[in-house]
Amino acid sequence: MTGFEYVFPSIRGIQAGREYYVSMCPLHLIPRIFLFDEDELKPELRSQRSLNRQRVPEMARYIVGNAKNYTFSALTASIDGKVKFEPVSESTEERNIGRLRIPMSARFVINDGQHRRAAIEQALSECPDLGDETISVVFFLDTGLKRCQQMFADLNRHAVRPTPSLGLLYDHRDSGALVAKGVMQQVPAFAALTETERSTISNRSIKLFTLSSIHHSTQTLLQGLECRTVEDAVQTAAEFWSAVASHMPDWEAACDRRISAADLRRDFIHAHALALAGIARAGNTLLRSGGPAWKTRLKKLSTIDWARSNTELWEGRAMTAGRLSKRNINVTLTGNVIKNHLGLALTQEEQVTERQFEGSGNGRRRKRKE
Repeated sequence: MTGFEYVFPSIRGIQAGREYYVSMCPLHLIPRIFLFDEDELKPELRSQRSLNRQRVPEMARYIVGNAKNYTFSALTASIDGKVKFEPVSESTEERNIGRLRIPMSARFVINDGQHRRAAIEQALSECPDLGDETISVVFFLDTGLKRCQQMFADLNRHAVRPTPSLGLLYDHRDSGALVAKGVMQQVPAFAALTETERSTISNRSIKLFTLSSIHHSTQTLLQGLECRTVEDAVQTAAEFWSAVASHMPDWEAACDRRISAADLRRDFIHAHALALAGIARAGNTLLRSGGPAWKTRLKKLSTIDWARSNTELWEGRAMTAGRLSKRNINVTLTGNVIKNHLGLALTQEEQVTERQFEGSGNGRRRKRKE
């Protein structure tokens, strides 16, 4: 082989009868040698999706902001050019370990990892010291556009994102995730009744809530409050949710297995994430008003008729045609019920949503019954 070359220490493998190679590539080389298809090409002429540039800055910030503990998975690329693999020796143990020689005239096309490549390029512009670090690259030999497109389809066919709850459970960096997990651990009802892996509750589950619903509700609860540290946020939220739980005897009964969680979910609004979200909206108003009286006001939670059979109260608010709905408008209308019951003023936005509801069919029917 003549001319200038890239030389990568590599391991050779076989998939589908074809050779491929795994190498470690310095980050500073990634933007120089790995290309992705131009955005102006038609989809049928590209080997993968077009670059979503909105994703890149966040990924770059992740690398730069966590330079001591970031994790990036391997890139997958095709090589359009003649390569030569030189094993260390021809012995059985070492014939698949060696150097991969690639002419500089060869073309590299990323099959999987174009956003990582763009993020690496941006991160290097902010922190050049990262250039000597490496990322693993899986090299395949390019056999044409159809093969590259099929590789992209195959690589993404079985990719499954973790559920929001599991992502929160395993995230030890994001402050919101840390707060949600801290609250779950400190509130006995949540500790006993929270599903931490899935973001939906199965019919037979003994749980009522998901970690993702606790996360979203707690974010709403703490919005606009001054919590200087994660510990402050956990303490504030845990105190609130513990007070709420003390006025939810059905939650305690579910913890003690005196009542089935499935029965609660079937029959009551308060056994769903929708109720947590509505309570959080009311709680935010209580906590922002200041003073210790908020705990006294929460006692009225026990006198709300949470039964799903109370369609006069919940239909059109928490439910649509008898089915619970987690749309933003339903969360707002559910929160309005709770705030009105606790004697709290509605915000201007909540008042507008309330008037719209009262002018709807459900609101007019309720007024006629009253």
